[in-house]
Amino acid sequence: MPPNRWPAWQSTPKFAGDPFPLTDPPETTILSCVSISRVHPPAVAGAFYPGNESALRTAVDALLETANPAPPPPKALIVPHAGYIYSGSTAADGYATLAPAADRLRHLIILGPSHYVGIPAIALPDADALRTPLGDVPLWSSGVEAALNQLDVVIHAPTFAQEHSLEVQLPFIQRLFPDADVLPLACGRIPPDTVAAVLDALWGGEETAVIVSSDLSHYLPYAQARAADAQTIADILGPARLLDHDQACGATPVNGLLLAARARHLTARLISARNSGDTAGDKRRVVGYASLAFDERNAHAPE
Repeated sequence: MPPNRWPAWQSTPKFAGDPFPLTDPPETTILSCVSISRVHPPAVAGAFYPGNESALRTAVDALLETANPAPPPPKALIVPHAGYIYSGSTAADGYATLAPAADRLRHLIILGPSHYVGIPAIALPDADALRTPLGDVPLWSSGVEAALNQLDVVIHAPTFAQEHSLEVQLPFIQRLFPDADVLPLACGRIPPDTVAAVLDALWGGEETAVIVSSDLSHYLPYAQARAADAQTIADILGPARLLDHDQACGATPVNGLLLAARARHLTARLISARNSGDTAGDKRRVVGYASLAFDERNAHAPE
């Protein structure tokens, strides 16, 4: 078995049933050389966001046009990952804040939780690109190689078969950062210091940014959710506390970012916060969202 490829028979999904399999795309032969195009197909197009190119472009552009950015562009973001009708406006605030860095950004490290496969590792897709209705986003090849040299990072295609936390970020990236590639990391049952070590190895300079995908509280009444999310945001902005998984479904990658950011003396700040009761949901059971920025000390002035 090749190194850093987690055996499918050891997958342990959180819900009943087998891991969701991926079908390998066909090989493409080009003249005298063979190029194997390994493109991961979209899993939630038409569900979490529009499933056709025109409607998706219109939806993302509309969200960005009405966004409320909070400059300067940061080194790292936390953004939500629900359906666009629920959390798209909050995510757009974060992406619009990062947008002025588009000319210099070449690599975007995206971390999110593995919702469906309880792998005890950080998973990479077995692909060279990720597809949405807007086209294909290439993976950062040298970033993949560097990540696989870190502890508990593996290639594991089943983790990505149904996962939405990373995929919903791609259309924003495609519209704002067309020259950037991505490194998608799905975080399973691992300690946050493992995530922090991977981030430290990939941190880079102004050409690289980090995007952590997480929602906040889940299915509390509106007022209770607002209070709970306010405490979670205070914990993120504070100097010491880490989150638990009742506070954020992406607590593992968030905590990894917090450890890395605090070690590098980044400053955290809130861009915006809402919940599904503010957008398109029932206020009796809401999900919380926030966009937060992490600035380096030499952060660029507003552009």
